[in-house]
Amino acid sequence: MLDENLARIRAHRNNIHRYRRLLRTKLSELERHFIERRLAEERSSLDALTATAFPVAFRASAAQANAMEVLQ
Repeated sequence: MLDENLARIRAHRNNIHRYRRLLRTKLSELERHFIERRLAEERSSLDALTATAFPVAFRASAAQANAMEVLQ
């Protein structure tokens, strides 16, 4: 079960990185809105999965997560 959850976490993280890369390219407004929505959905899914897979130990606060995003 843990291996399956880790694989799902990796998939969400890969998708998040892919969407961030796409947002740095030239896009139409429609494309940009679609990718921003998908990015938000992936982040939400990742947060929910990590909360269930690691209930206490590895969860960062929202402020820490936002700070990490700014650095990337």
